Amino acid sequence: MADITHIMGGAWRPPEEPALDPPEIQLADAMRGAGIDPPPDQITLDGTIRRFATNGKARDDAGWYVGWLDGIPCARFGCWRDGIEHSWRCNVGREITAAEEMAHARRMAEAKRIRDEQAAQRQSVAADTVERIWSEAGAASEEHPYLKRKGIGPHGARITGDGRLLLPMYSDDGELSSVQYIQPDGQKRYHPRGATSGRYWWVGDMLEAGTIYIAEGFATAASIHDATADPCVIAYSAGNMAPVAQSIRARNPGARLVVVGDRDESGTGELEGRKAASEAGAEFCLPPTMGDANDYAQSGGDLAAMLQPKADDYLIHATDFSSQPDPIRWLIKKWLPREALIMVHGPSGGGKTFVVLDWLMRVASGIADWCGNVVRGAPVVYLAGEGHHGLKARIAAWRQTYAPELTDLWVSKAGVDLNTPDGYQRVAQAIRALPVMPSVIAVDTLHRFLHGDENSAQDAKSMLDACAMLMQEFRCSVLLVHHTGNSDEAQHRARGSSSWRGALDAEISVVPAKNDDPIQVIQRKQKDSEAADPIYLDLETVELRGWIDEDGEQVTSAIPVQAEAPPERTKRDSKLDRFRKQLRAAWDYSGWESRDDKPYISRAGMANHMRDCMGMTNEGTISKYLKASSDGRIINCLMLGGIISEYEHGWIVTDNEMASAWMLDKHTGTERYSPGTV
Repeated sequence: MADITHIMGGAWRPPEEPALDPPEIQLADAMRGAGIDPPPDQITLDGTIRRFATNGKARDDAGWYVGWLDGIPCARFGCWRDGIEHSWRCNVGREITAAEEMAHARRMAEAKRIRDEQAAQRQSVAADTVERIWSEAGAASEEHPYLKRKGIGPHGARITGDGRLLLPMYSDDGELSSVQYIQPDGQKRYHPRGATSGRYWWVGDMLEAGTIYIAEGFATAASIHDATADPCVIAYSAGNMAPVAQSIRARNPGARLVVVGDRDESGTGELEGRKAASEAGAEFCLPPTMGDANDYAQSGGDLAAMLQPKADDYLIHATDFSSQPDPIRWLIKKWLPREALIMVHGPSGGGKTFVVLDWLMRVASGIADWCGNVVRGAPVVYLAGEGHHGLKARIAAWRQTYAPELTDLWVSKAGVDLNTPDGYQRVAQAIRALPVMPSVIAVDTLHRFLHGDENSAQDAKSMLDACAMLMQEFRCSVLLVHHTGNSDEAQHRARGSSSWRGALDAEISVVPAKNDDPIQVIQRKQKDSEAADPIYLDLETVELRGWIDEDGEQVTSAIPVQAEAPPERTKRDSKLDRFRKQLRAAWDYSGWESRDDKPYISRAGMANHMRDCMGMTNEGTISKYLKASSDGRIINCLMLGGIISEYEHGWIVTDNEMASAWMLDKHTGTERYSPGTV
């Protein structure tokens, strides 16, 4: 046999295994990665919990770890002072078997048990210590530098021998578990090892309180109590506000509960405050300027007015109401308004998800244009209920074409019943855990997230209520992707209850490509703005780099790209103008009916005009003309042109300019066309 080693690169040899660090070194690296300095001594993994310093001080023992060397080495570690906790498993250079995965899970459960027992022992010792410290401490003086700087009284705070303020932290059952120390310069520390999660104190009288406030810090709570005379609970930190708010709500179910957040640069105070208010069924309040409520009061702000709005603020004079400009804020100019309920509908397979994904990925990536309309970058959550394989390919195709990094887009793994308490909380909690809050939440498709019947007005209302809660909590838009009806007449409206349309701020149809015509994106409703002209799109095939199926064939997807209006559009426009005139004549003839301050004509009224004024006698022909699916006929053209939409038992004029002109004619008694002239 010929020697081919000079071609193949020499004799075959197995690949070299990468060198792996010992488990102790890997664990030390994991600690550093979590922001913890590892122990200076040798790490010992023998199933015993061990403590070490994480701040460089000899007496500190806030760091801890417990681990094992047998099997796949693993450990759990953290820092009690900083609230850090992580699990770790050694890299052994190979895939882990199912049995090893189960063994690891058992080890982590055992580590958690050991950690919890150790924490309980530490907290028990700390509770005894702080009980003695609190009982022996004297009352704080109003002359304390921190109190004077904050402009507040002691309100029951005590003082240590070295001049620090002392504030108690009670559990829900009244046990003193820790204290907070405040230095004269404002630096704050908790007593080491004491339990702090869910612990709180309050300023004022909680007995039979009608209104209870909850704030982060002592100075904030004292300022709120001084301004309102109502009690204010101290949660001590933003992350502690949610458990504290739930405890206070459970103990005071009938009270008005108000969570007062801090307006900080990171947004954490507002985020955690809103979360606490939502979970406890409380109101939420935020200072209008940067800082907390104490800062606002110290700067001369009217804290009482901020916290207790006057009842007569409900009505405001029209001059004051309109004195400040308040233009519509857009995610995509003329198409997607901010803090709005939007629905995009179209038949299955018609391209609506391609269009919606293109919109939202432009928003999430900061691409500044969509078909000539300005796009403003913002975080996006995409709740995907179906078609995840296809969705992955579509996102990959878009990223490959436009922007590899989508830093502000998150996609759900499955659908949930959004209009049920469990489903809503699952979605809301997942969103609250994100590093930023979304400006738009897409629900694709509505059917996959709806518990109940989309034709039921009651089920529709529960879904609309869930959307309203998302909009209120996250101050975002909600975009519903929905199917059209099954019948030919229903291809230009959303399937199901008429309640959907009445609640929408914007309604958009995606009309599938037909023959040689492109996809049409048509506005059916834009509540606070004039409707935009239709947009035309084609789907452009994209070969996905690195995507090869099991048969070795290239995987493709598509992206929407702007297309020209169909060549016969000019001819259609002339026909559309004639149909507008016929519609107006029928409206005049039917007695100028209206709905929601827009011209309305019933199906019966339109049919009567055709019989009495246009001389049409064949009922089958009349019926055909009035079908939305009859290409080139009056109703079909007017709906495709964005002039009318189906409403009740007929149609409503949705072209804002035309609707306004017609309603003005109604009020002045002006007819445009005599019966039978068009």
